[in-house]
Amino acid sequence: MAQEASSSLQNTHILWQFFKQITRSFTDRRFSLWIALVVLVVALLVTLVWLAGRYEASQYQDELDRDTADAAIDIRNGFDQNVLILQNLQNKAPSQKLWQAEIADLLSQNRDWLRVEKRDLQGISLDAVSSPLKPELFNDKSRMGEHVETMQACLRARRLNGPAYSRSYFVPQSNGLGLEVMEVCLPMIERGNTAGFTVLTYSLQEVLSARLGETYGQRNQISFVEPDGTRLAVHGSLPRAKRLFTAKQLLDLPGTTLMLRMDGRRAVPDLLPNILPALVTAMSFALVSVLVLLVKDSRRRLQAERDLADALAFRKAMEDSLVTGLRARDLQGRITYVNPAFCQMVGFEAEAILGKSAPMPYWPPEMVGEYQQRQAVRLAGNAPPREGFESVFVRQDGTRFPVLIFEAPLINVLGQQTGWMSAFLDISEQRRIEELSRSSQERLQATARLATVGEMASLLSHELNQPLSAISSYATGSLNLLQHPDDGQAPPLMSDLQMAFERISEQASRAGKVINSVHDFVRRRDQDKEVVKPQAIIDAVMPLVQMQAHKLHVRIQTELDPRLLPVLCDRTMVEQVLLNLARNGMQAMDHPTCHQRTLTLKVKRAASSQSQAWVEFSVLDLGLGISDEVAQNLFTPFFTTKAEGMGLGLSLCRTVVEQHGGHLEFEANEPCGTLFRFTLPTAAEI
Repeated sequence: MAQEASSSLQNTHILWQFFKQITRSFTDRRFSLWIALVVLVVALLVTLVWLAGRYEASQYQDELDRDTADAAIDIRNGFDQNVLILQNLQNKAPSQKLWQAEIADLLSQNRDWLRVEKRDLQGISLDAVSSPLKPELFNDKSRMGEHVETMQACLRARRLNGPAYSRSYFVPQSNGLGLEVMEVCLPMIERGNTAGFTVLTYSLQEVLSARLGETYGQRNQISFVEPDGTRLAVHGSLPRAKRLFTAKQLLDLPGTTLMLRMDGRRAVPDLLPNILPALVTAMSFALVSVLVLLVKDSRRRLQAERDLADALAFRKAMEDSLVTGLRARDLQGRITYVNPAFCQMVGFEAEAILGKSAPMPYWPPEMVGEYQQRQAVRLAGNAPPREGFESVFVRQDGTRFPVLIFEAPLINVLGQQTGWMSAFLDISEQRRIEELSRSSQERLQATARLATVGEMASLLSHELNQPLSAISSYATGSLNLLQHPDDGQAPPLMSDLQMAFERISEQASRAGKVINSVHDFVRRRDQDKEVVKPQAIIDAVMPLVQMQAHKLHVRIQTELDPRLLPVLCDRTMVEQVLLNLARNGMQAMDHPTCHQRTLTLKVKRAASSQSQAWVEFSVLDLGLGISDEVAQNLFTPFFTTKAEGMGLGLSLCRTVVEQHGGHLEFEANEPCGTLFRFTLPTAAEI
């Protein structure tokens, strides 16, 4: 038992020692981890402080380098500007007195100018003006044959045919001090040859203070230095600080090179090492808080994204199902959104339209200017009418279609206008139905006109046939007598009389044809159509037109396209239509205010369809034109503006043209007058 107890105690002790070792090891490990964490934090802080110092130093050095480069550019630009001023003064070639006055004015305006002089080709000073702001730097004797740098600069200027700078040199003064100066030599060119030189003397000290003092001298020390570091001129002073920063920039001038140096001091930030630990600690807590907030926000964002995706899917499904075209534009007129219905409407893909601005690819070319002006009015803030407005678009295949547009401002969630939203309705089918209705109405009106004119035309046919027959008989008898005189010899004027009677016979026969055609027209029988050349129609009516034109002092002008095809028509009725329009045009110019009386008859090819070609006849006058009130009733039966007229001429003309399948219309002629035109079908199909 004792042995067993002893063994048990020994085992317990061993377990205890093992437990203590494990605990000690675990404690040491945790302590080591904390030490490592502290070391890492300290190392991080030290590294941050060092990197911050390096970054600030590099930032300040970069800033100093940029300032030095900018300062060198400013000095170079100032030198170039001064050269241009002296060159302009040379080009004016003023007199000596005027030259001295202008140089004195320039010296008083530029503190860095010490002296300007003229020299001949041997370097002898001919004239000189010194700055009134500085004591006299040179005398005439000191400038005679001295200053080798100046002579070398002038030789280089003569060789280069341009300005050349000398090396800087020191000029002592009577007060025991002196100035470091530099000179620029400009050749004076006369007739392509060098006639002399203009020498400008700079004070390097004043160059620094005048050119750079206000911009850079308040926070830095600026100086010109030799390559070995010797300072030639200094401006500004250095503040007391621990760190010195230096930047150098070469100033390369024709003939010499200057070294511009800029020095600056900057104190090392003392607060940064104390702020950073607290900043890191605060950022650590802030980071944990931000992570917690980000987790919560990410969950809310995911839910919001799901809701937004559902809303977008619903909106897209709704937009895809619409037959109304939708288009959004920004305030600059660029398209930002189109729905599939709009793309299908105009025939363009969305990628080809988005981002486009005026002119749009679906605008008709001839209406681009009007549409751009309308868009400019919209972009200016003028709201369109809520009832909408009509327009015309062109599909990608070239077909045109009318649209009804509704526009409204596009407002964002902040209540600000970001553009315009437009809705488009294709009204092609509506217009087709309206056109069918209009055509039916026109046919009903034409039928009514025919019914109104029928009775009168029958009466005219009955009443005019008898006198026209008598006229034709008398004319025939007269021709027989003239052709068989008793003495066998015609009087001297018989030929003219014979021609007159022949005209009477022709017009009587023509009047009979007109009566028969009108009669057939009223009875709605098919007219006897024949193939006629447009030239023949013009030639047939020209004698009658010329006769009335001679009375009214009107000049007749004809224009015929040589490539015209023959037309298929009732020749007599078409000639009567053309004759009626020509007479109306000449009567419109029978007014004292119409000084230019020219009637133009034009025949050309009209727009053709796939199955039928057309020829267009036009009658243009230079009269007083047609008022709006008269234009509304121009083709109404029995409406006339003439005291002796019946008001049936234009109505019958339109009816005749429409029975041939054509159209009779009118418009204002430019600069004055009226244009009537009608179309006839050609004899051959295309």
